[in-house]
Amino acid sequence: MEGRDPVVVVLISGSGSNLQALIDAYQREEIPGKISAVISNKPHAKGLERAKKAEIDTHVIEHQKFAQREIFDAELIKTIEKHQPDLVVLAGFMRILTDDFVRRFEGRMLNIHPSLLPKYPGLHTHKRALEAKDKEHGVSVHFVTAELDSGPNIIQAIVPVLNQDTEETLATRVLEKEHIIYPIAVKWFIDGRLEMKDGQAYLDGEQLPESGLKLEIEQR
Repeated sequence: MEGRDPVVVVLISGSGSNLQALIDAYQREEIPGKISAVISNKPHAKGLERAKKAEIDTHVIEHQKFAQREIFDAELIKTIEKHQPDLVVLAGFMRILTDDFVRRFEGRMLNIHPSLLPKYPGLHTHKRALEAKDKEHGVSVHFVTAELDSGPNIIQAIVPVLNQDTEETLATRVLEKEHIIYPIAVKWFIDGRLEMKDGQAYLDGEQLPESGLKLEIEQR
């Protein structure tokens, strides 16, 4: 990242609330550089409107128009690399990526997942936490590797599960924490403090624990 402002590309599929949290952090100048582009696989994703309002380049690559996942990913790679990003951020990008795609950006691609990984990879995390009668739930930011939701954790926020919680109320409180920890992780990477090596996450040269750093935020 020497000699130029660091560049981030964000991939979305939906409302883009985590994208908005990143945009806000950039506008407050908490993270150096810029979001160069937002790419969606869905043409009507609300996140595209958020990006346009912030004067960020947008691209739509509809996965349904591609006969094979590999062809879609190849087009996605081509579009991302036009912007020469230092970091690729998945913010609600609802596509399983091919191994070739992951290898291309491994070590410089982050994802956010609404559970305390390695618990509950995949979908329906809030429902699964409630069915298991967990006392704690939360959200994880991790490096992306070929295995779904299994890359090394960077940071987690813990959300207590309340007796009266439904999927919707739990999801709402988890989302609030997503908006806090994703900009933190992106800033660490852009500042050169965060890296992945030998399949592990390191912050300031120190290997992070399996759960990543735990951010405990009081909730009532």
